[in-house]
Amino acid sequence: MRVYLDNNATTIVDPHVKAEMDPFFVEKYGNPNSLHAFAGETHGPLKTAMEKIYAGIHAPKEDSVVITSCATESNNWVLKSVYFEYILTGRKNHIIVSEVEHPSVIATAKFIESQGCRVTYLPINSEGMIDPQSVRDNITNKTALVSVMWVNNETGAIFPVQEIGAICEEHKVLFHTDAVQAIGKIPVDVQSFNVDYLTFSAHKFHGPKGVGGLYMKKGKELMPLLHGGAQMGGLRSGTLNVAGIIGMGKAMEQAVDALDYEMTEIREMRDQFEDQLLEIKDTFVITPRAKRTPNTILISFRGIEGEAMLWDLNQAGIAASTGSACASEDLESNPVMEAIGADADLAHTAIRFSLSRYTTQDEMDYTIDIVRKAVERLRAISSSYAYAPAGHKSGLAAH
Repeated sequence: MRVYLDNNATTIVDPHVKAEMDPFFVEKYGNPNSLHAFAGETHGPLKTAMEKIYAGIHAPKEDSVVITSCATESNNWVLKSVYFEYILTGRKNHIIVSEVEHPSVIATAKFIESQGCRVTYLPINSEGMIDPQSVRDNITNKTALVSVMWVNNETGAIFPVQEIGAICEEHKVLFHTDAVQAIGKIPVDVQSFNVDYLTFSAHKFHGPKGVGGLYMKKGKELMPLLHGGAQMGGLRSGTLNVAGIIGMGKAMEQAVDALDYEMTEIREMRDQFEDQLLEIKDTFVITPRAKRTPNTILISFRGIEGEAMLWDLNQAGIAASTGSACASEDLESNPVMEAIGADADLAHTAIRFSLSRYTTQDEMDYTIDIVRKAVERLRAISSSYAYAPAGHKSGLAAH
């Protein structure tokens, strides 16, 4: 059996999404910025796709949704544009991000820090959560931007973006949230809280790879990073990825339609699987279920290297991960585990299982059987497990 439980890294393209995209590779291939009939064939479908995207995040028509190549581009755009417009000009000198943001935010923050910007990295607590008070405590009159993800890609922790947005509005500070892991898992409504910029990527909700978006509130449009043509209202130059945009629109529509299923059936399947995992001695799950998206588990198995567990799972046809796919070539300890204060041994043991609406109960039953066998085998040959202390300094209890 082949089981895919790495849906926070990427998802299968929904067959209905692929079918919607297919005509725009060979049959309707005109450049939408041209002035002939071939181009005209793409205008209506593009407009419909954009309407679906706006509706999916409840964006009012006066605000902007700009299509990008991916969320990494969108995240870079927000931070670098703020740097050029506010930091480099001397108007501000400070930004705030959480210490567990996606690498595309952390790496960009470190880059602009190297250029003279002061960056505050907000800590998470032992549950993997951000305290909104830490945002308030660190904002100054020189703060240009706060960037805190809506959902953590590794733990599934849902961060308090509504409270953080209110604090930013009170202090007249721009607020950006990376919502890549939120869409299709929890309701996303940009009108329900103060947010100036919101990032998303189609391949996280059963759309195609290579296309994403950036929401901008009216009056908060960013300086373009790509200059040339006048596409996307002059905000991002480059020939539009017609098939990708149409696919993302369909995927967004379907993700919203499937939310009830995600938040009931997928949550129930995840919880049952998690209960079975926690029956294994010396296992630890980060972030309480009520504070997580319904599809995600980050779990540590005391005495077992995460990469060793992945090897056994992969041999059995099961795909999982040790964290962000963007850092998969880096075999250092899990940054979330380090951030919550896990001891050095436990910080290397985290495994992330992330489900989707295509996950089946038979797949989960097969996976728990393989995990139990892998734990037994790997602990039997572990040089550290017999001497490992129960629990760890973050305060998590051993099961």
